[in-house]
Amino acid sequence: MLSEKLRECGVVGAGGAGFPTYVKAQSQVEYLIANGAECEPLIHKDAEIMKHFPAEILAGMTTMMEAVGAKSGKFGVKTKNAESIDALKLSLKSDRIEFVLLEDFYPSGDEYELVYAATGRLIPPAGIPLNVGCVVNNVETLYNVHLAEQGRPVTQKFLSVCGAVKEAKSFWAPIGTPFRDLLALAGGATTTDFGIFVSGIMMGTLTFDLDDVVTKTTAGLIVLPRDHYLMTRRTRSQQEMNHIGKSACDQCSYCTELCPRYLMGYEVVPHKVMRSLGFTMTGGEIWNQWSELCCGCGICTLYACPEDLYPKEACDQGKHDRRAAGLKFAQQKPVELHPMKEYRRVPLSQLRRRLQIEEYEKVAPFARVECQPAVTRVKMSQHSGQAARPVVREGEKVQAGQVVGRVEDLKLGAHVHAGISGKVRTVTPEMVEIVA
Repeated sequence: MLSEKLRECGVVGAGGAGFPTYVKAQSQVEYLIANGAECEPLIHKDAEIMKHFPAEILAGMTTMMEAVGAKSGKFGVKTKNAESIDALKLSLKSDRIEFVLLEDFYPSGDEYELVYAATGRLIPPAGIPLNVGCVVNNVETLYNVHLAEQGRPVTQKFLSVCGAVKEAKSFWAPIGTPFRDLLALAGGATTTDFGIFVSGIMMGTLTFDLDDVVTKTTAGLIVLPRDHYLMTRRTRSQQEMNHIGKSACDQCSYCTELCPRYLMGYEVVPHKVMRSLGFTMTGGEIWNQWSELCCGCGICTLYACPEDLYPKEACDQGKHDRRAAGLKFAQQKPVELHPMKEYRRVPLSQLRRRLQIEEYEKVAPFARVECQPAVTRVKMSQHSGQAARPVVREGEKVQAGQVVGRVEDLKLGAHVHAGISGKVRTVTPEMVEIVA
């Protein structure tokens, strides 16, 4: 069965939280949706993989359609990626797959947005695409499905290195490759003091650690100078963010009025969540309930707020506090689109200007470079669910593609494999280090 191959080959969602794909392959749905929307500013790796590997992606999509019994396939891709669309159309062999052409807005790659654009169906509050007869897979995930069908595990990641680098590009890198090796392949940074946004400015993480490594969900590295506006904002502590919000939020509600989930009819109300910062002794459970359906896209914090406050981070904290208290919010109102939804979408060009990154917007063309790291560190947790357990010993020789970490049977998770051949130098519960 396909699901067994996907589990053994360690295929997970390549564009987000790394949910194990074998679980989705066990579903029975009406629609299989390919997500090629790619809406994070500056990153263009999905556009490049669609342009250069369209046959493999479509083959993986067809395989998944057969596994889940989908009568129709919907391929979401932006109209601006004309070369990718042309390449896909030339490779398309199934009349059951049709393209869903999307405009260049953020966050058009959000599952809720894409399912609605492709099918007209609204996922129930706190639900998943399966609830409305859909399975959604990122385009690189579908590429990996095609490889898994042939028994080839996930050993490499397709990613972009962009921003303040000498030569922005997209390429394949072995899982576990240190970031410093990726930067070298892009010619290095154009500034000596910089930080790296991993997998996106809006929803990614910020690091200054060049020894951190590629995982199955790393979409790319965005290098920005250390004194950039976005670095200053992201490096503030939660306490500082809360203090600023408590003192400055005037309840203008722009964060709510531009929230994509609110505009789709979900009860996400960031400006009310901001009240919990001011009423710290009472009412937190009341105001924080409006955070639970937040998708964390960051529009409220990085685009909508005229005072540069942190409503997204307040929502993150609100969700955490409610989980810790054992509280759960259930939306009572039916999900109905806001009448202004189509008029409040956020164009990527406008978002880039707001983020002060327009100068870094450039293509990151696919390069057939040889990424050959001297050392890789394969993390045991690169996916949703239980972390893998190392199954190799220090001093043992391994081959690229060999399983180095396994998840227990019947547990949600994904096996991890060596990205390079070499000798195991270090084994910990969190990581297996391999020297080429």
